[in-house]
Amino acid sequence: ALPLSFAQARLWFLNQLEGDSQATSYNISAALQVAGRLDEAALRTALTALTERHESLRMNVRNEAGEPRVTVRAAFDPLQVEDLSGLAPAARAEALRTEAEAHARYAFDLEGEPLLRLKLLQLDSGEQVLLLNMHHIVADGWSLGVLVRDLGELYAAALEGRASSLASPTLHYADYAAWQRGWLDESRLQGQLGYWREQLADAPVLLELPTDRPRPAVKTYQGAQLSVMLEASLVERLEALSRSQGATLFMTLLAAFKVLLFRYSGQGDVLVGSPIANRTHRQTEELVGFFVNTLVLRSRLEREQPFTELLGALRETTLDAYAHQDLPFETLVEELAPQRSLSHSPLYQVMFGLNNAPIEYLRLGSTQIGLLQQDITNAKFDLTLNVETAASGLSATWEYSTDLFEPARIERMAAHYAHLLSAICDAPVTAVGELSYLGGDEAVELYHRSGGESEYPATSV
Repeated sequence: ALPLSFAQARLWFLNQLEGDSQATSYNISAALQVAGRLDEAALRTALTALTERHESLRMNVRNEAGEPRVTVRAAFDPLQVEDLSGLAPAARAEALRTEAEAHARYAFDLEGEPLLRLKLLQLDSGEQVLLLNMHHIVADGWSLGVLVRDLGELYAAALEGRASSLASPTLHYADYAAWQRGWLDESRLQGQLGYWREQLADAPVLLELPTDRPRPAVKTYQGAQLSVMLEASLVERLEALSRSQGATLFMTLLAAFKVLLFRYSGQGDVLVGSPIANRTHRQTEELVGFFVNTLVLRSRLEREQPFTELLGALRETTLDAYAHQDLPFETLVEELAPQRSLSHSPLYQVMFGLNNAPIEYLRLGSTQIGLLQQDITNAKFDLTLNVETAASGLSATWEYSTDLFEPARIERMAAHYAHLLSAICDAPVTAVGELSYLGGDEAVELYHRSGGESEYPATSV
């Protein structure tokens, strides 16, 4: 029997525990606009070869007496095609929106069906939309780059009637899962656990951010997203500050985010989860699978603490966490046994990530392919800030629970974060309790709400 990795086992457990309430929370979906002629037969051939090449795409997980068991199906063609070209323009646009939303929100059956689905919507003779959806248990963000590269080559080979130039994989994801379970023996487990037990001792159960409505007894995973751009000039200043402090851009952005959380919550002990690719062996770089791990990064903040001091402490915390990244997050939770609640996630409720990996663009023959924006309606945590490199600066995407927050609050928070980053660049040694995150209009409004200027009374108290 093929083993599950620790990360896969955790997703399977969550699927069994929470069922329909989180059925679509761990989907990886995208909608691609394809301009030009797309050869459907070649695409089907390429997709079948892709599932043959990457065993994880053919995985299913069934429940056998409470234990997960992996099965692997034969290579398959995951493509469905629907022709919308006969509809009037307005009806076609509405059908496209409906189809894309339904495809992204499809609830996978982990036991009995392929965990990769594609749908090609024909809009007219020269325009199509390709919808992709797969369950996180078979892939992660890094995997997308591998899939994009491989699919492009396999499609080109199918078009030209030749063999693919891709080398055969030397191992599969199940090999990694088996190695992981054998490598993390008792001595290594205790060594890694010792660090994390000390790091997370007496950690607060919950980060109490101000919310617009009470936290429900059982979280629903309903969410939304807001994307904003951080200008290139600001990014250049942040990179210069990071270099001067011996830190990375990730560390500086995270330290600023923690200042914002501290100022919003009033809590000086802040835990934030952060994803790490966890592909520490060269052979895993070409595999499609669920490798990503989560590190819990803890900081203690005080109002009088200079930002540069906080950044230095976070730098050490981050480097130490990287040195102990092999312990799967699910094993950490199991061993620490924190107070559990169906209303929030254990150990942390806020995530932060920086994606600065090279972007792979899908190429299917001579077609022009662009990414269509989708309305995301899921949120795994109370709040997640994902920052990604872009040509014009940094794209910051705020994913938030609509159980807790209204869009207006997240819009203000995103603006406050940008103002805070600028203030930090202006004076990085400023105490974290004195850094201003208000925009000019907000500062003026606050000034007038407080009564403006007034003469200090001449009489004593």
